[in-house]
Amino acid sequence: MGLIQIESMEFYAYHGHFKEEQIVGNRFLVDLTIETDMQMPAKSDNLKDALNYQVAYNLVKEQMQTNSHLLEHIAGRILDTLYHHFHTIKKATVKVSKMNPPMGGKMDRVSVTLSR
Repeated sequence: MGLIQIESMEFYAYHGHFKEEQIVGNRFLVDLTIETDMQMPAKSDNLKDALNYQVAYNLVKEQMQTNSHLLEHIAGRILDTLYHHFHTIKKATVKVSKMNPPMGGKMDRVSVTLSR
């Protein structure tokens, strides 16, 4: 087994519960960890034997372009899409962070992490 980690993917998107968030938008960061069997690609050095993390990035990007009200919903959609596309995933964890959330106080971000 091995881990693929794609860290701090940054997107500008229009997710949020409040109407203003859906109009103005915000910066989001996404961290992804995928556990998969890497024995074959470690020996073959062939992309066709590996879980292609460029494809994984594009799947995350696609989901980030679909508006949601909740970070939990975004994270769940990302996991659904990854498991649908890649059949070699043993476990995946996705963390979605909203930067500078409108919560009435100063903070860097609020995050939701889901694993499956």
